[in-house]
Amino acid sequence: MNDHNGPRSVSQGSLPIVGEPRPERADARRNRLKVLEAAERLFAEHGVKNVSLDAIALEAGVGKGTVFRRFGDRAGLAVALLDEREVELQGKLLSGPPPLGPGAPAIERVTAFLTAYTELLDRHVELFADSENASDGARYRIGSYRLWHRHVAMLVEEARPELDADYTAHFILAPLAADLHQALRSEGFDLPRMQAGLVAAATALLTA
Repeated sequence: MNDHNGPRSVSQGSLPIVGEPRPERADARRNRLKVLEAAERLFAEHGVKNVSLDAIALEAGVGKGTVFRRFGDRAGLAVALLDEREVELQGKLLSGPPPLGPGAPAIERVTAFLTAYTELLDRHVELFADSENASDGARYRIGSYRLWHRHVAMLVEEARPELDADYTAHFILAPLAADLHQALRSEGFDLPRMQAGLVAAATALLTA
């Protein structure tokens, strides 16, 4: 840690974990994944608020009671879907192939993360918006944001150690807010344009 007036260092320890895996029977896991995949398809086609649990159960080929017992309601299912996809992304950051996973230069890993995250955000922006806007400042308190921030901050410190890595990571993550993504989409920005802008900005910032 540098002194009070200089850039702050980030712990180089392991990244925090989004969710701790719970023991799960193979058949229960298969059913859970079938329900989540069905919900993902229907949410994308019709919007989260226009899909019933009955429709998800039918699409997944499981009983309605299975869905209710496992997820409680549509909000619980939406949270579980978002958590599942974020855990998948975390796994790629921790042990996937480079440049998203370890083994690539820091700038390449940052830009790979931004590209992957915006793809996830674009697919599930309605779910992200609900999660981030649940209360004032909710986006910055949830565990997944803290994980992404730690990941980016560690890479910033590697690429540009003279910068305040903690602050710079917040700066890089700011354009990934769901409400901004929705607003840009409504103005005609497509996903490749947003990804190209993010990658160009991050590369310029982190190139010494």
